[in-house]
Amino acid sequence: MTSPLTTASEGRWTPRLWGTLLVLCAAMFLDALDVSMVGVALPSIGSDLHLSTSTLQWIVSGYILGYGGLLLLGGRTADLLGRRQVFLVALAVFALASLLGGLVDSGPLLIASRFIKGLSAAFTAPAGLSIITTTFPEGPLRNRALSIYTTCAATGFSMGLVLSGLLTEASWRLTMLLPAPIALAALLAGLRLLPRSARERDHDGYDLPGAVLGTASMLLLVFTVVQAPEVGWTSARTLLSFLAVAALLTVFVLVERRSAGPLIRLGVLRSGSQVRAQLGAVAFFGSYVGFQFLTTLYMQSLLGWSALHTALAFLPAGALVAVSSTKVGSIVDRFGTPRLIATGFALMVVGYALFLRVDLDPVYAAVVLPSMLLIGAACALVFPSLNIQATNGVEDHEQGMVSGLLNTSVQVGGAIFLAIVTAAVTAGAPADPTPQAVLDSYRPGFVVVTGVALAGLLIALTGVRGRRTQGSLAVARSAADETGAASETRAVGETGEASEVNTARVAVRD
Repeated sequence: MTSPLTTASEGRWTPRLWGTLLVLCAAMFLDALDVSMVGVALPSIGSDLHLSTSTLQWIVSGYILGYGGLLLLGGRTADLLGRRQVFLVALAVFALASLLGGLVDSGPLLIASRFIKGLSAAFTAPAGLSIITTTFPEGPLRNRALSIYTTCAATGFSMGLVLSGLLTEASWRLTMLLPAPIALAALLAGLRLLPRSARERDHDGYDLPGAVLGTASMLLLVFTVVQAPEVGWTSARTLLSFLAVAALLTVFVLVERRSAGPLIRLGVLRSGSQVRAQLGAVAFFGSYVGFQFLTTLYMQSLLGWSALHTALAFLPAGALVAVSSTKVGSIVDRFGTPRLIATGFALMVVGYALFLRVDLDPVYAAVVLPSMLLIGAACALVFPSLNIQATNGVEDHEQGMVSGLLNTSVQVGGAIFLAIVTAAVTAGAPADPTPQAVLDSYRPGFVVVTGVALAGLLIALTGVRGRRTQGSLAVARSAADETGAASETRAVGETGEASEVNTARVAVRD
């Protein structure tokens, strides 16, 4: 039987190869679906289980904590223990945690199930991405596969918003239970379709100190950022936590530099394109999560729209991503990731800036829809391109590590900037909460979102500039080579002519 790798290398996609990709896409779809569905269900959960607002926050934060805190460990574990094995085990845990979350009658148990789901996603996400990048060779085939993969993430996020509005009308438990059968079906298909992946045989042992330090620093960072708006950014608890994070990260870097088999090989960050991909992921997801949070508050709290109405308002952006992202692979082949990322961030900045025009009586088609379409187009360009740029040029045995690092950047960026946007809104909270005053308090948050996207654009432009510089140098070298070759030809010709003249003179004398 032809292996998926051989088939992908030859450019033919067999039904088995398509099945492999669909299994991986299903897991990514579930991750995005789960993140977006729970937000709309929170009021019903709080009412049914009699939970306070701070406890409700942890239903969201518990997932983020498990996901963002363990991605580095998840990525490296996939490289060392086998990507297929890690992916399937983590997917099984995700299905069980989904079932548990829909059946519990206790706030703490629900939060625990959310943390376990986040933990399992921290292993499925980098394992799934690294299976794609090691199955499909770098170039057009991988670009096409990654564009389909990231489209499923955007589709899951968009469908989650709509489905949560529909399912919550019946019961919030359905939003928790829905991922379980999908995960089970993907697990059964994965057992038959996913290619067996060899473990890394030549590694120098497990970097246990690095794993402990890396996981602890990420967990503490996400926890501190999530709690900062509630306890205060300048409180002793927050400042000491950030100090502890800095200390843990410093020790982590020192350990990784000396480790024979590091959790993260720091040398990978010497690549400018890799650094730009990681920073771009932080700015991309950080700005979008902040925008979605504020826009949801604006539509539901100020305009009085229902959860379903709000979800449908976001739908054009998600639909545009779902339709166009599959074409991004061919566009990347033609223009390269730096230009697409810069173009996407430019569209994102314009979309966010246009949304600053909203008032208490917006005309959807004239004010909201243009922003949604621009942001949707931006997501379609940026997200697949970031995945392609981060994984290009990386050896197979480090694909899990890089995938974990990229997903960590996404989650940490979302957690940090959501907290900053929340702080900006809270700082401007009016004493007299009239609708107009509340809307005015939201505007600094939208300005922060726009600024983060602008920072992402500036970072992306350095990649475009660097590519142009490299192109100019390549042209100069080519011209120099051609000039040198021409000089050598003339020299050879002149030497040959002189030799012929001398030979003729000798012949005449003779």
